[in-house]
Amino acid sequence: MATHAASVQPSLSLTNPEIPNHVSHDPEKSQVEDELDYTQRGQWLRAALLGANDGLVSVASLMMGVGSVKQDIKPMLLAGFAGLVAGACSMAIGEFVSVYTQLDIERAQLKRERMSGGSSIGQDEEDKKAEQLPIPMQAAIASALAFAVGAVIPLLAAVFIHDYKVRLIVVTCVVSLALVGFGVLGAVLGNTPVVKSSVRVLFGGWVAMAITFGLTRVIGGTGLDM
Repeated sequence: MATHAASVQPSLSLTNPEIPNHVSHDPEKSQVEDELDYTQRGQWLRAALLGANDGLVSVASLMMGVGSVKQDIKPMLLAGFAGLVAGACSMAIGEFVSVYTQLDIERAQLKRERMSGGSSIGQDEEDKKAEQLPIPMQAAIASALAFAVGAVIPLLAAVFIHDYKVRLIVVTCVVSLALVGFGVLGAVLGNTPVVKSSVRVLFGGWVAMAITFGLTRVIGGTGLDM
């Protein structure tokens, strides 16, 4: 038995060294892939979350502003719907122009490097850079859709509530929960601190709604025919 154990032991010692080498290589590969993944997420993540947050805060603030001087539900809903359509179009056009400008700049830089001949990167690296250039239409569509998704939230929160005070409270609560949700989602997808991101988004939304509500109420209380 001792002889048999001794004969088995060397075979184990020969195979074992291969296992740690293989395992130790995988985490490094995973880490690099994760880093690249977060970088590639930046373009669409920024456009989508910015659009959703803007849609939520803009339409909610608009509805709260109208609600500060009009207790009827119809003006709030009409203002919110108009804000949804106008905001989605504005976000799409603005994002398209912005990203297209960035695309032109990056294309011009690649062309200058190619013409000068002083670039140290190879053809494969250049092709890779070209593939990673921003896509204006993709960013525009993402911003418009995300804005609409965010803007629908306060509209749905108010549409079935006819009591004025209850409507304002429900809209505020629903929007607050959505702001926290967007903050958490952005932090998770972007690999950033969850609490800090959520608090920042929530506080910004509260400030926007409070300022819009307060200023509109002041203007409405000056005797203007509204």
